[in-house]
Amino acid sequence: MPQSNPKVIAIVSQKGGSGKTTLALHLATTAVQKAMTACVIDTDPQATAAAWGDWRGDFLPAVVTSPPARLARTIENAAREGVDLVVIDTPPHAEAAMREAVKAADIVLIPTRPRAFDLHALEGIADLVQFTGTPAHVVLNGVPARATKMVEEAKAAVADLGLDTCPVTFGERADFHRSSSKGEVASEIDANGKAAKEVKALWKWMKKALA
Repeated sequence: MPQSNPKVIAIVSQKGGSGKTTLALHLATTAVQKAMTACVIDTDPQATAAAWGDWRGDFLPAVVTSPPARLARTIENAAREGVDLVVIDTPPHAEAAMREAVKAADIVLIPTRPRAFDLHALEGIADLVQFTGTPAHVVLNGVPARATKMVEEAKAAVADLGLDTCPVTFGERADFHRSSSKGEVASEIDANGKAAKEVKALWKWMKKALA
């Protein structure tokens, strides 16, 4: 198989529970649904993405684990296997893992809930991505229904840190939780549900951002 030059998305956040793994698994699975070859590299010692891959069985995308120090080598191996898209899932509170992921990425996604404590945790990541120059976008996740003012205030806080906000936001959707526990994604639970539509919109935006 000829070596590929995969696009690399790094998903980083200093806070646990921000939705990193959900985002990584949904993006990689959407790529597979679009007839691309994709893999998730799980650098989190808790290996949540890898557990999802075990539950999923033989269905793609592949999920591989890698310590941060071997991330570049793991991406090289994926390229040799012809992978089109690599999505890196990182642990919270782990500067080294985030730094290696950001260095390797074409684009960085930073999921966060639109609340003050969560937004405050973006400061360190803002410094990191500005230092590396890697394009980065905050993805507002777990947004309550009809929280227009909350979203606008969160976007302003993100802009104050010198970061961009992804135009697609994710609500607090049961389909994300239900699907992950079965080794599935939201579109496999309900293809017409709000969660599936949000993922579809994010993928459409992501394709343009990576072009």
